[in-house]
Amino acid sequence: MLFVDEQKPSIARGAYKLMDLTFHNTVRTVRKGHRDAVFAILANIIQTLVMVGAFYLFMDFFRGFGANMAIRGDFLLYVMSGIFVFMVHIKTMAAVAGADGPTSAIMQHLPMTPTISLLSAALSTLYTQIVSKAAILIAYHLLWTPLEIHQPVGAMAMIILAWFSGIAVGSCFLAVKPWFPKATTTAQQIYSRFNMFASGKMFVANAMPATMIYFFAWNPLFHIIDQGRGYIFVNYNPLKSNLEYPITVSVILLIVGLLGESQTRKHVSISWFAGR
Repeated sequence: MLFVDEQKPSIARGAYKLMDLTFHNTVRTVRKGHRDAVFAILANIIQTLVMVGAFYLFMDFFRGFGANMAIRGDFLLYVMSGIFVFMVHIKTMAAVAGADGPTSAIMQHLPMTPTISLLSAALSTLYTQIVSKAAILIAYHLLWTPLEIHQPVGAMAMIILAWFSGIAVGSCFLAVKPWFPKATTTAQQIYSRFNMFASGKMFVANAMPATMIYFFAWNPLFHIIDQGRGYIFVNYNPLKSNLEYPITVSVILLIVGLLGESQTRKHVSISWFAGR
């Protein structure tokens, strides 16, 4: 047949293809560093436990000197409430910023797009982080002490908000990376290291003086962690943070990042990286 009447796919069929491609690319992303997804989850669990243990000893040391660094209740759960949100945010930011760009070899396959790559990187991180955190909390509940979370749905919502915020920040790095690859990588590392302190996960926001709040209130992650503790602990009511600020900042950064990535995609060339 010389002439074929091509029919445009329906919206439902196009959505199915998009979800199918995203799913398979998400699986590929999870297994990128390890052959088996189980090893990726185990590696993340070990990394989380090491960080929780280090911060537990650090904060317990200062608590011994009378410093008010915890909420009345389970001290280890207080430490985990900050570490979990911090790791979800940072890991998502790094995964999105490192997603396959328009010059990647996989983009030569027609159905693949940078947007699907970004979405797959975000979903793979969310999957790994949620499974890892769930495994740690279940083990903590069974082996250590019964776990009590005041509002589990709200606490989970803060994890999702930290993930969304990580996508927003990572998309901005992704948009700038082809133009300044080395500077962007350095900026990512500085952002991650700086948030070890600037996220405020080591402090109780309600107990901080007004002069100290200004050093943390600009950071959306600080608000997310503090609000999350309000959902986790029955006797804690966040007074110096809110949800409107991190949501607004994340939406703005995501729009800026996606617009920047779109413009970069139109101008980027493989020849840019010939000598790098």
